[in-house]
Amino acid sequence: MKRENVIENFERILSKEQVLTQEDLLQEYATDITGLRMVQKHFGWKSENLATCILKIHTKEEASEVLKVLNEENIVSVPRTGGSGVCLGLETPRESVVLDLSDMNEILNINEENLTVTVQAGVPLEVLENTLNKKGYTTGHFPQSLPLAQMGGLVATRSIGQFSTMYGGIEDLLVGIEAVLPNGEIVNIKNIPRKSTGPDLRHIWLGSEGTMGVITEVTVKIFPKPEERWMQAYAIDSFQKGLDIIKEIVQTGWKPAVTRLHDATEAAESYGPFIEKGESIMLFLSEGPEGYPTLEGNAVDKIAKKYGARALGSKPLEVWLVHRNDICDHLDMYAKQGAVADTCEISAMWSDIGKIYKEVIERVSKEVPHLVAVTGHSSHSYQQGTNIYFMMGAMCKPSIEEAQKTYDQLFGIIMETTLKYNGSICHHHGVGRYRAKWMKEELGSSYQMLEKIKDAFDPNGIMNKGVLLPLSEK
Repeated sequence: MKRENVIENFERILSKEQVLTQEDLLQEYATDITGLRMVQKHFGWKSENLATCILKIHTKEEASEVLKVLNEENIVSVPRTGGSGVCLGLETPRESVVLDLSDMNEILNINEENLTVTVQAGVPLEVLENTLNKKGYTTGHFPQSLPLAQMGGLVATRSIGQFSTMYGGIEDLLVGIEAVLPNGEIVNIKNIPRKSTGPDLRHIWLGSEGTMGVITEVTVKIFPKPEERWMQAYAIDSFQKGLDIIKEIVQTGWKPAVTRLHDATEAAESYGPFIEKGESIMLFLSEGPEGYPTLEGNAVDKIAKKYGARALGSKPLEVWLVHRNDICDHLDMYAKQGAVADTCEISAMWSDIGKIYKEVIERVSKEVPHLVAVTGHSSHSYQQGTNIYFMMGAMCKPSIEEAQKTYDQLFGIIMETTLKYNGSICHHHGVGRYRAKWMKEELGSSYQMLEKIKDAFDPNGIMNKGVLLPLSEK
């Protein structure tokens, strides 16, 4: 179908106001906020693969009608809500169509008996959290993307929040879901606390990143706002010892909502006045009903001090709470200075995570020229393991190609090292298009299962092509 015919067709299905074709908007929607693109834009990067149009979807019925046409005409679609992705998952293939669900932004039902909230996919998380707070509740979900993220995208990328040790990731919060399949069929999975009726079909869309259809509505858990908090920071003389402390805390059964370990480089930059040179810093926050945070805090304190950690009081936590979402501003600042900078989060079992951290820091420091910094912190922990959130940056010659080369080297080292020790290449940002090339090695013999699921739900390969599975495949 010719471009003008595509546009005319969707103007009939929707309205002229819902079909956007302005080149500046198509360019804005052509990518996400990946660090690579941030610096490349300062070097003159513009996408050569603009979508044909952006469709502002208002209802699930509109999403259904649009997808029917896209599927029949074999036109690639890119579902989008808040646009806060950081793995090129929102990059538009040439002549694709963007499905923008950000206008589907109604909070449909707050159920105080069942402690759930049902929302449309375009509801901003920050708006939802503020609305719930006024009624005495919280989502418990606080990703760094909180000011930008919308609920559909959070589910689609398997998001996690900074209080995850207590509240869990989005997969733990999701109760029910409504989505539109690539053929236009609307599917609803009802709200149930647990069931034993075959595979959990919610997971078709959890982490699907727009490749299995379009999420239009979700129901998630909510929690009473905590009555009390306990906060304490600790200095520790090595990163590995900090990992050992966290491991013992969570394996003992405690789940402080915030459980963080920043290496010496990060600690010096953000918490320098509180620590001695070469020390790492640990941040713990427990919250809940009256009495529980103090009980949990006492247990954390006992374990931390057993390993020689030095208590620093709550002030470092207060600093963190104010500045915890500053990373996007920092990345933009580095980009303006011509530095290739980004973050990369991986996960592994306790037996391997320390090796990954050590080897990545050593390799990046040794192999990457003009390195500005490479740091790491653990911020999401489980009885079996934890994540490392690497932050790295290096100067490069001021060109789009050189930025790509430096970025590929930084990420390549992290991906190679993580896979070497059987870790996962992505903990919570999603795979996008950028990390898709490592998915075969990531999934191993189960890779064929992802291919077959994709084939079953999207036989024409129209949904966010190149995400999860490399472009050479569906």
